Amino acid sequence: MNVRSQIAMVFHLDKCIGCHTCSIACKNVWTDRKGTEYMWWNNVETKPGTGFPTQWENQDKYNGGWVTFQEKLELRSTSKTKTVFNIFHNPHQPSMDDYYEPWTYDYQHLFNAPEGNDQPTAIPLSLVTGKPMETIEAGPNWDDDLGGSPVYAANDPNLKNLPEDQRDQLFAIERLVYFYFPRICNHCLNPSCVAACPSGALYKRGEDGIVLVDQQRCRAWRACVAACPYKKVFYNWFTGKSEKCILCFPRLETGQAPACFHSCVGRIRYLGVLLYDAERIEEVAKRPDIELIDAHRAMILDPHDPEVIAAARTNGISDGVIESAQKSPVYQFVKVWKLALPPHIEYRTLPMLFYVPPLSPVMARRDGDTVDHVSDNLFHDIDESRVPMQFLANLFGAGHEGKVRYALAKQKAVRLYRRAVTVGDITMAMAERALREADCTVDEAEEIYRLTSLCTFDDRFVIPPAQREQAIEMMKDPHEHRQGAGFGFLTGPRRGL
Repeated sequence: MNVRSQIAMVFHLDKCIGCHTCSIACKNVWTDRKGTEYMWWNNVETKPGTGFPTQWENQDKYNGGWVTFQEKLELRSTSKTKTVFNIFHNPHQPSMDDYYEPWTYDYQHLFNAPEGNDQPTAIPLSLVTGKPMETIEAGPNWDDDLGGSPVYAANDPNLKNLPEDQRDQLFAIERLVYFYFPRICNHCLNPSCVAACPSGALYKRGEDGIVLVDQQRCRAWRACVAACPYKKVFYNWFTGKSEKCILCFPRLETGQAPACFHSCVGRIRYLGVLLYDAERIEEVAKRPDIELIDAHRAMILDPHDPEVIAAARTNGISDGVIESAQKSPVYQFVKVWKLALPPHIEYRTLPMLFYVPPLSPVMARRDGDTVDHVSDNLFHDIDESRVPMQFLANLFGAGHEGKVRYALAKQKAVRLYRRAVTVGDITMAMAERALREADCTVDEAEEIYRLTSLCTFDDRFVIPPAQREQAIEMMKDPHEHRQGAGFGFLTGPRRGL
């Protein structure tokens, strides 16, 4: 057992209000420089919708992530032979059309226009070429709040395998529905961006699992951009280097939450430490799609287990990190309650960002001018949700509904229980029956309610003490006298180059 520590995250989608405050906070801190105008390390998408870059989930187009072939794990986008042919042109790279051409406005023309009969306007100027743009055709959230419309949502890859009648209902105006899907780098356990880099510039920090780009070693191959199935590695056209979300590690090292976490209005974000068995990464990533979520969870170790604690200490993990793992809200959501699910686990990168899938809004019944909130349909069955179960399964369950159904049923049961406690129009017997059917106890329901609705800042962000002087020791492979950078990589990046 090779115990490693990983900073992991949970996003509770039932609480996201789509305000984009997280995106702006990240933009102001990290990507306000020349060459980064089009980058959004944090972005909030509307689902159903095509996302950013357009159709990033369509791996037939982008070839991101891993696949299993003859019992081997292989990158979809590149290999030793493909690297040579892709030096000057990679057919699976996203283009500017897939992102958008960033722009500003000629405000001087607006402010300094001579007197005339017409209202002067600010002409859009490309931030890439500096020339006027005739039309603006796309942006980082171009389909924001339009997820239910057939204009954009019909092209969402997650609509695959949905029956035609469900597609029609999803786009019908009386059933118009969408939810928000904030995204950052997943800081995966088996990152395909790291494996694809020919120069070894990308690496996974040994002490906390954050995936970074060594700017001195980066040689602009851009293989990382194509290999990342979530398209969260970007190319800076001005510096000629790749860049990505760094999980605000300078903030973490001083006990502060990342900028996007700290600014989140809906308080949907949770951050904590997970301990996992690094020896199982390859074996788990090779599992069939239907087994991936259970196998991924099985990698996550119990931080209270004396055997795990001993192995963690042997690997150089400090007691402070172990104590943080024991208090981790992410561990509760992912491992204990099984409410949080990884996005597109079928890409086999083993992401360390998990999502609590959203329930539909509370329903009511109208009888003439009277709205009846106390009805059997107050918390309708999850199969009657306006968001089809198969759609959520394609996003969070590798196409299989079981894990998503479990998470939604438990959330609904907690809602029923709290309604019985606070309002009383639902009997406690009915609520407790719902809890039993959802594999949830009363005590667990109270804990879920507290961490979801009554949590403090310290409950949501359990940040371990940072000890950078120990980082080099934690990156060492305990079985060999060399540095390890994770599955598939013989050496970590050299320093001082």
